[in-house]
Amino acid sequence: MTQNIFTIDGKEYSDEDLDDQQTYMISQIRSCQQKAAKISFELDQVQAAQNLFTNKLIQSIKSEEEIATGT
Repeated sequence: MTQNIFTIDGKEYSDEDLDDQQTYMISQIRSCQQKAAKISFELDQVQAAQNLFTNKLIQSIKSEEEIATGT
């Protein structure tokens, strides 16, 4: 089994030294970190799509205004 070392307040700990509840908390923390990374990735995609649609709307409205005013 691979031993995982982590640091809390400058002191190193091994996951082999943890009790069941502490191991569970480490698993929860890792899961939360993975979810946060995934959400951040998805947020980047949503923001890029929002910017694209906003720009397309602005272009569309300006185009209609130019046609209506003949400019």
